[in-house]
Amino acid sequence: MQEISPEELSEQLHDSGRDPLVLDIRHEDDFEEWHIPGSINVDVYDELTEHPEQATSALSELPREEQIVTICAAGIVSETATGVLRELDYDAVTLTDGMNGWSRVHRHAEVPADLDCTLIQVARPGKGCLSHVLISDSEAAVFDPSHYLDEYDAILDEYDADLVGVFDTHAHADHVSGATELADRHGAPYYLHPKDALAVDATPVEDEQILTVGDRRIEVIHTPGHSKGSVSFDIDGTALITGDTLFHESVGRVELGVEAGIEDADVEQNAATLYESLQRLLDRPDDAVVLPAHDPGSPEPPVAATLADVTDRNDDLGRSRGEFVKVLASDTPDHPPNFERVKRTNVGRESVPADGLAELELGPNNCAAE
Repeated sequence: MQEISPEELSEQLHDSGRDPLVLDIRHEDDFEEWHIPGSINVDVYDELTEHPEQATSALSELPREEQIVTICAAGIVSETATGVLRELDYDAVTLTDGMNGWSRVHRHAEVPADLDCTLIQVARPGKGCLSHVLISDSEAAVFDPSHYLDEYDAILDEYDADLVGVFDTHAHADHVSGATELADRHGAPYYLHPKDALAVDATPVEDEQILTVGDRRIEVIHTPGHSKGSVSFDIDGTALITGDTLFHESVGRVELGVEAGIEDADVEQNAATLYESLQRLLDRPDDAVVLPAHDPGSPEPPVAATLADVTDRNDDLGRSRGEFVKVLASDTPDHPPNFERVKRTNVGRESVPADGLAELELGPNNCAAE
């Protein structure tokens, strides 16, 4: 069967002058929840599963000008779709491992910030996740890494840098952190605020603590609300790594820790706490570059904006305290898939086998309040 790897498809969609037609054959509801941007949906999943010949009519209406890449959840039923299309003389291939495979794709680029060092953003388009690598004087720190550690090792090798610290801004609810394993692999400390490190062996960070990487100064800002242990990192007053506290057009949700059963606070209290945390971030320089841990859709790095720009376009930052609390406490979008187990895994209260990590976190990112 003809296949294309997720990495190759990512390169084609990013660099090619002529993109393939990405055909998602899953149920419409699954497609609407999470899909590759620019893909089209022809819901013939049931037909392909039970009687493939019944999908012929719908598939034969597709254009023939470009190659078709078929997608399902795991690349199994889409193989059948590719077979039907090739019998109809289409140039068709299957995305290896389907959306599971797409979730593994990482891309990286340098962040445009006025820093006398290198700051790299690593984007995971299939999850909307963003992590960062700071390199200064041959030393490196990684912030919010995924569990696909080779992506970060490749960057460290490319810049010939020694890893001296791994940081999580908080215990994530949408994806499994690779921070502890990455730190262990390199003999570096793993930093996490103690209010999120419930059963994790981590080096604690605290508000206003100063750490260094090479000759860069990193200030810890305790910004609870999304989680009790959420922190942001101010790099030399020029870049703000804000985790899930502040996004470019939204802010972090406030109910996930409560609903996962690991926080004893209530949602209104968390919303009020988050409001105060955001005020602290808004006191930072207007030209500081805001670098969140997530971006909606399928982010292409670098995802960066100045604090002044974020303030202008983020409606949540213009709300009064009362309105802010009311809106966030009542706003409950769809939860990230398996968020309770993901959250428990990241605070150390559940262990997931390595071969189960990808399936556990499969699905869209839903950590923003709106």
